[in-house]
Amino acid sequence: MPDSLIAQTAFTAIDFESAGTAPGKTDAPIQIGTTTWSIEKGISDLWESYISTEEDITWAAQKVHGITRDDLQDAPKLALLWPQIKQRLKNHIVVAHGHGTEKRFLRGFPGHGFGPWVDTLVLSRRFYPQLPSHALGAICDHFELSQQVKELVPLKTWHDALFDAAASVVLLQHMIKEHKLEDRMVAHLF
Repeated sequence: MPDSLIAQTAFTAIDFESAGTAPGKTDAPIQIGTTTWSIEKGISDLWESYISTEEDITWAAQKVHGITRDDLQDAPKLALLWPQIKQRLKNHIVVAHGHGTEKRFLRGFPGHGFGPWVDTLVLSRRFYPQLPSHALGAICDHFELSQQVKELVPLKTWHDALFDAAASVVLLQHMIKEHKLEDRMVAHLF
């Protein structure tokens, strides 16, 4: 896929929200969101789910994303979501803003084979080094993209997995268009 044209490629952004880390505990995903985009089809297949976990949600994490134990009441375990995740990421370039967390949680599925990854944080630093912040919300606000994200996922906001996945795709779309990269190879984004 890195040797295909951007104009002929499907990208799927993924974002996880987590329970946060507590001393002696491991972090666990509690929400996932994905959004697909291609030049040909536009933005499509917005999907989200809460994820069941035995880990407690830390106060600090809850303060950031607002997800509580009540939200996870009937949520499936991550392993049960695997077929849906695989379906959405298969044969797509995977996108995330600061992909460390997303890669770490997907490593729970050995041999998943997804990638290569486009990191919109890395791209934004490359294309806009002068910006004072490369946080997803700050960049979307700077380029007046936040309203577009809000229209895609109404009633949601920053640090919701679906909202952040949609924002990553909207930002990627903006950078590709602004820098006229449509006819470049996907590898140009790495």
